[in-house]
Amino acid sequence: MKKRDFLKNAAALSTFVLLPSGLWSCKKEEKKLTRLRTAHIGVGNMGAEDLKAISSHSKVDVTVLCDVDANNLAAAKELHPNAKTYTDYRVMLKEMGDEIDAVIVSTPDHTHAPASMMAMEMDKPVYCQKPLTHYVSEARAMNKLAAEKGLVTQMGIQVHSFYDYKLATLLIQSGIIGKVHTVRAWSPKDWGYDGAEPTGSDPIPASLDWNLWLGTSAERPYKDGFYHPGNWRKLVDYGCGTLGDMGVHIFDTPYNALALQVPKTVKNECREPNGFGFPQNNIVTYEFPKTDYTTETLKWVWYDGPGAPRDHEDLILPGTANISNEESASKDSMEDKMSLETKTAEEGTLPDQGAMFIGEKGRLLLPHFMQLPKKIVDGKYVDITAEIEAVEKANNMGKPIRDYDSEGPKHYHQFVDACLGTDETTAPFSYASRLTETILLGVIAGRFPNQVLHWDSENAKFAENEANAFLEGDYRNF
Repeated sequence: MKKRDFLKNAAALSTFVLLPSGLWSCKKEEKKLTRLRTAHIGVGNMGAEDLKAISSHSKVDVTVLCDVDANNLAAAKELHPNAKTYTDYRVMLKEMGDEIDAVIVSTPDHTHAPASMMAMEMDKPVYCQKPLTHYVSEARAMNKLAAEKGLVTQMGIQVHSFYDYKLATLLIQSGIIGKVHTVRAWSPKDWGYDGAEPTGSDPIPASLDWNLWLGTSAERPYKDGFYHPGNWRKLVDYGCGTLGDMGVHIFDTPYNALALQVPKTVKNECREPNGFGFPQNNIVTYEFPKTDYTTETLKWVWYDGPGAPRDHEDLILPGTANISNEESASKDSMEDKMSLETKTAEEGTLPDQGAMFIGEKGRLLLPHFMQLPKKIVDGKYVDITAEIEAVEKANNMGKPIRDYDSEGPKHYHQFVDACLGTDETTAPFSYASRLTETILLGVIAGRFPNQVLHWDSENAKFAENEANAFLEGDYRNF
C-alpha cells in the first residue's frame, strides 16, 4: 500500500460514490473464472470462522494463508495443507498476486483498510470483516477505490443474509408500522475499558510478530492480556468498542430497511475520554435526514455496555411491569440509569440484544438474532402472520432455517458466487462504507461527551473543528 498520503489525498475528503446495494456484482474479466483462489489475511478467531465458511464453497481453492501469529497459522495450515503461508500480508500480496483471485481480510480493525486497499489496488475482490475500517477517511477511500475499479466487495456482516433480517427489512418497507420516526437499538456487551493504561512491558511471545500486529498503528510495548489475541476491540488504537462490534450487526437491518445515508448530528453520553480504552457504557443519539421510509427526520438511539438499554417507554413490551416514576427519578446518574434493570413479567422480557422500530402505526421489535420480528400496537402484540406470508411469497423467501451452521456461510458464499459472476453481494463497500461511517461518527462523539456534533457529509467534516482530528490517523512505517 502507498503511504498514508494516499488515503489523505485520494479519499479522505472525497464525497461518497452512492451506488445501489449490490451493483458491483463482479469485475469484468476477459476470462470468466470457474474456480476462486483465495488468500486469507488473519486466520485466528474470527479469521478462522471466515476461512471455514469461505472454504466450504465447492468452487474455492484456499491458496494462501497469512497471520502474524504462528500458532494461528499452523492451525489453519493443518486444515489446508496445500496452501502457502506468510506472516506479512504485504509480502504475500506482492509474491502471490498472480496466483490469487480474491482476498479475505479478517484482522483487527486497524489493519482492515491497509490490507484491503493494497489488495484492491491489485484489482483483487475483497471480503473484509466488520466494521469496514478504523477511520472515516479509510471507509471513504475503500468505497472510492472499489467503485473506480468495479470490484466485487462484501463486508463481513453474515446475519445480513439471514431470513429474519431480510424479512424485517421487507416488512418495514411494506409500511407495516407506517413511517418510522425513531429506532432504539442495544447490546449489553462490554467492549470498553475504563481502567488505566498498562505500564511496563512483557516478553513478546515467540509465536507473535508484534511489529506486524501493530502494523500502521503507533508503536507500543507489548503487554500480556491487553492486545493480542482478544482485548484489542476495547482499545482506541485498534478497535471500535461495542458500537463497532455488535453495533454494526444490530444497526444493519434498520439502516438497510430505512435506506439511510449518514447522520446530520450525533451525540454520545459517556464518560470522559482517557485516550486508551473506549467507555464501557455509551448512549449514542443520531439524527438522520428523511428517506422514503421515515418521517421528516429519524432519531436513532444506541445503548451499549452493562445494564443496556436504559429504560424507556418505547421499549415497554406487552406484559411488562412499568418502572415507577419515583424509582426512575431516584436514579440520577447515567451509570445508574444504564444499570437499572427493566422489570418484566414472564411474557414481556426484552431480548438481550436487538432493535425497536417506532412508527406512525405501531412498533416492530427485532430481536438479535434468529427470531421473528414482532409488531406491537397500543401495548399489545398483533398477529402479522398474513403480512409475513405475503412478503415471503412475493420475494420467494421460503421458510426460516434457524441453524447457524447452515445459515452462516450464505453471506460468504454470496461473495464467492459474485466473484464467479453468478450472484451479487448485498453488503458491498458502497453500502458498508456508509454504515461504517455512521458507526465511526458515534465512536468519535465519545471523545466529546454530551456534545452534539454536526456532520457535513458532502465535505466530510464536522462543524466542530476539534472533532475533525479523529477522522483519520497517522500511519506508522513498519
